[in-house]
Amino acid sequence: MLELLTTAEMATADRLTIEGGTPGIRLMEQAGRAVADAVTRRSPGSVCVVAGPGNNGGDGFVCARILFERGYPVRLLLLGERDKLKGDAAEASRSFKGAVEPAQPAGLADADLIVDALFGAGLDRPLSGAARAMIEAINAADAAVVAVDLPSGINGTSGAVMGAAVQASETVTFFRRKPGHVLLPGRLHCGPVEVADIGIPDSVLPGIAPRICANAPTLWSAKFPVPAPGGHKYRRGHAVVVSGGQSHTGAARLAARGALRAGAGLVTLASPREALAVNAAASLAVMVRPIDGAPELSAMLADPRLNTVVLGPGGGVGAPMRDMVLAALGGDQAVVLDADALTSFAETPKTLFAAIKARGASPTVLTPHEGEFARLFKIEPQAADNSSKYDRARQATEASGAVVLLKGSDTVVAEPGGRGSITENAPPWLATAGSGDVLAGFIAGLLAQGMPAFEAASAATWLHGETGSEAGPGLIAEDLPEALRAVYRRLFVDLGVWP
Repeated sequence: MLELLTTAEMATADRLTIEGGTPGIRLMEQAGRAVADAVTRRSPGSVCVVAGPGNNGGDGFVCARILFERGYPVRLLLLGERDKLKGDAAEASRSFKGAVEPAQPAGLADADLIVDALFGAGLDRPLSGAARAMIEAINAADAAVVAVDLPSGINGTSGAVMGAAVQASETVTFFRRKPGHVLLPGRLHCGPVEVADIGIPDSVLPGIAPRICANAPTLWSAKFPVPAPGGHKYRRGHAVVVSGGQSHTGAARLAARGALRAGAGLVTLASPREALAVNAAASLAVMVRPIDGAPELSAMLADPRLNTVVLGPGGGVGAPMRDMVLAALGGDQAVVLDADALTSFAETPKTLFAAIKARGASPTVLTPHEGEFARLFKIEPQAADNSSKYDRARQATEASGAVVLLKGSDTVVAEPGGRGSITENAPPWLATAGSGDVLAGFIAGLLAQGMPAFEAASAATWLHGETGSEAGPGLIAEDLPEALRAVYRRLFVDLGVWP
């Protein structure tokens, strides 16, 4: 159940199910029952269901009826007029025999639990007036909140807060999660999310062809490079990490260590001669080779055994970095561009994109954080519409021809053609100097072993989150490659390849 359905895709899932012979009211009954079950598990005293004017409100009516039948004191507040409800929502409202009150903040008084059935995932405009007042009152109430489908005020496709949004204690959604459950800030409003089976069959998915998935091993484990008993280091690839000058070697060494821990058979630091002694003294399993400038890098990469190269960590911004990036892109190696390698093309992005697109099948991965992304792609976040972080990453991957990894607590990986993953396992203490350099190394280590670019970027991001949790609060970037051993051990057990 990794697929994340946009609001349009979820509407298609509903439509295909109804066309297949399942009445819409049956889906609504099952949805309302799933919410009522979640409420019952909390064993509240009194319940207040706040229903909206659409199908989300219809789910609320069903939930209220079932809770009433189970003996709970239930109060139902409706935003709008009951006689203006339509379709399945109108039918659900007729089955509820209790009183229906106008939705007003005072109606929430003394509720032990509030069911938020105001708006579902399809909200596409900022809230104001009575709707916003109810959301603010729900958040101010001293009560647990169970949200129906998505906390009201969160856009299901983008995760954006549409003026105001309910802060739920938990959320019950249906069939599949939406991107808004995973992208920030939406994820922060959901609490734990339960995905309820309401009778929509998995057979509708091929007709929808969803392109966005939550990032988890199931997404990429079939392509993950598990070392073979008869293998050796030369079969596990040789990654090159380009170092900066004498006072800027740390970032490249972190990336190199990450690549080695991720499984690359060999890793070499391509070091300026001025930094050679520093890099050599700080490296054991990582080799060091003197390289100054683009011509020497090109000569080094002429060796076909070197199959992956990382540029950018601590490399410096400017023409020399641009020349080395273009030299690397001129070869057949998989290329990971991070940090300074991206910023160096902020004024000439088309030069970079043309070089990437000229590579054909040779993989390229770009790993910007939000600042680097804005400088390179000039695509700004849109705070209050349907444009999502995934949409921005998708625009960037189409413009550049590369796999784009847009970093953050909800890192998005997108590849040309529209496939994307959203990661949700990153702990907050990953926000520390050098963490992104290790991530670039993880990607390179997987690419060196032959993993496809989209899967490598997605797997590395998930592994990065897991190592952050393994290392725990107070981690520094140096801890992450070392924590990967324990993460790999658990992963390989789950994959059935170890011990």
